Amino acid sequence: MDSMIDVRNLLKRFGIFVYIGEQKADLLLMEDELQSLFENQLISNQEYAKALLIIKKEKKDLEKF
Repeated sequence: MDSMIDVRNLLKRFGIFVYIGEQKADLLLMEDELQSLFENQLISNQEYAKALLIIKKEKKDLEKF
């Protein structure tokens, strides 16, 4: 997993499609969904950690603008 596309595809595997229309809100909702998947042991610790790192990087990139 290396990009936001990979994170979206991970969520899509579970029927989760996130599009609010505002990038920052999308990222927050993705974090919540990932946490729920992890807490319910549907994704591995490695998948969860990697996805969160990608989302945090994306948030940081958004703040630059």
